[in-house]
Amino acid sequence: MKPTRLALHLIAAYALLALTNFAHADSTSKRILFLGDSLTAGYGIDQREAYPALIGAKLKASGLDYDVSPAGLSGETSAGGLRRVGWVMQKPADILVLALGANDGLRGIKLSDTKKNLQGIIDFAKKKNPDIHIVIAGMQMPPNLGEAYTSEFREMYPSLAHENEATLIPFLLEGVAGDPELNIADGIHPNPAGHEIVAETVWKALEPLLK
Repeated sequence: MKPTRLALHLIAAYALLALTNFAHADSTSKRILFLGDSLTAGYGIDQREAYPALIGAKLKASGLDYDVSPAGLSGETSAGGLRRVGWVMQKPADILVLALGANDGLRGIKLSDTKKNLQGIIDFAKKKNPDIHIVIAGMQMPPNLGEAYTSEFREMYPSLAHENEATLIPFLLEGVAGDPELNIADGIHPNPAGHEIVAETVWKALEPLLK
């Protein structure tokens, strides 16, 4: 049977992460894991221009000894993230940047299920490393999904951060969403200039945890 495009993306993503883990298997560096969807994967651009890679460059420039493990997968939901967290965390992380949930919202998935899945990912990460720092990247939904749903979705992230004593990024796409000059042609995913702004937003949340 000919592999589907999604299967090929999965194979490529897992292979990339496996190579990353192998390359740093004997490293004493601390590890930052970015678990997310197409925004984290750098959909539509070179992965070297995506925000996790830009964070890696900032770490190197700052002389900070951290390995960056990007685990973004286009189309990923919170349920998908929960299914693969055991695989991507075979090697424990010191910081987890959790950037999932947007595809749940766009699909109208019940938010109680989304929150439960995200909590499951956090619980697994803490079990692997009780001292791990969790960074939760919040997202927002377009108003056409209804005021009640968009409001509940927006508040889900601060609630998770509060309940888990995690660092909150209120909106991952702050200053980028809706700006055609900062997004690729689909109007949803950041272009390289947009990812530079996303990287700055993430860096502000990460920097205090690195010292």
